[in-house]
Amino acid sequence: MREEDRAEIRNLPLFRDMASPAFDALMHAAYDQVFPAQLELIRQGEGANFLHVVLEGAVELYARWREHETTMAVVQPVATFILAACMRDAPYLMSARTLQRSRIVLIPAVDVRAAFARDPGFAMAAVQELSEGYRSLVRHAKNLKLRNARERLGAYLLQKSQEAGEAKGFVLPQEKRLLASYLGMTPESLSRAFKALKAHGVHIDGMRVIITDPAALRALAQPDSLLDAVLNIP
Repeated sequence: MREEDRAEIRNLPLFRDMASPAFDALMHAAYDQVFPAQLELIRQGEGANFLHVVLEGAVELYARWREHETTMAVVQPVATFILAACMRDAPYLMSARTLQRSRIVLIPAVDVRAAFARDPGFAMAAVQELSEGYRSLVRHAKNLKLRNARERLGAYLLQKSQEAGEAKGFVLPQEKRLLASYLGMTPESLSRAFKALKAHGVHIDGMRVIITDPAALRALAQPDSLLDAVLNIP
């Protein structure tokens, strides 16, 4: 593994407060690998053998039941997945596949659990990350249940605008199919929602979004920190 990759991983909140010997031991057991686009990395129901760290590319976390499939999240660099299954030594509840050519570090789950038991800094960071993941999931569930399609899309666009420094114009980070699935819509419903948002100051041109009237969009979506997810949005 390259030294700059180790530094990027070390800078993640999950690893930042680890004692150096514990972090070095974890990295000694890890290895990085390049995967092509559209490759299944893990499958729901399988045992969690590795904690994954995305260094380059993007990974979709998704779930499937019978003929139905839905996007749960998109993981972009530099970030980990799926810590909870590794800590519990439990089956994955989601599958994962690369959306593009991706470079990923794989850390054996058994070593992650050993580090949790031995290193207080890592243990506290793991608890905090799992807690934030839970709170983000609750926000997302509330968003799906309490808002209609237009409001969910409007809130998402406002968040992306905020992440871009309150920019009125930005490019959607992922294809619309993934966005629709994440927001609990069909692609057709997403298209209708975009059309409906024209009356609230949103113009869409391919993947580019322009918000011409932020106040009107806020009036529709009513952003709320108790409702809007702040982590791991595709």
